[in-house]
Amino acid sequence: MKHIPSLLFSLALSTSAMAGTSHGYGIHYIHGEGDVRGVKLAYQYHTNDWLPESWHLVNMYFESSVNFWRFGDSGKYDQNFVLAVSPVIQYPIATVYNKPLSIEFGIGVALLEDTQFAGKNVSTHYQFEDRLGFVYDLGDANIAMRYIHYSNAGFKSPNPGLDFLSLSYSAKF
Repeated sequence: MKHIPSLLFSLALSTSAMAGTSHGYGIHYIHGEGDVRGVKLAYQYHTNDWLPESWHLVNMYFESSVNFWRFGDSGKYDQNFVLAVSPVIQYPIATVYNKPLSIEFGIGVALLEDTQFAGKNVSTHYQFEDRLGFVYDLGDANIAMRYIHYSNAGFKSPNPGLDFLSLSYSAKF
């Protein structure tokens, strides 16, 4: 928990420095290896201002999130609290029922409250959050299926990583 104030400061800077245009939120149900389940609540800032004009089909956003993970039976369980910040890029790959289907990828940073979780020792509080997914645009909102991987990229051993599937709903406000 001693690292949480520094990441909260980073989250505040990332959202306040980019205040202005397209804000959104995301609600993710996540399911990991074994019996790991959780919720990820995210703030999203959508911008294409940083991309070259030739990339007009690409959508970019920054996501700051708080995650609540739980592992085990309801009587005896392990839990973890995670803060993350990630730049994300989406690119349309198809049209389904006149709505775009995009592929999404991103690599960000995360801060885990506990390095011992779900029977694994991930060694470091600081992790990378990698994602790859498909996003279906509904117009005012979207739904997505994502694979999310947390790892310290081999900076310290052991580094077993944590893997999740995410089903999410996102909308702009």
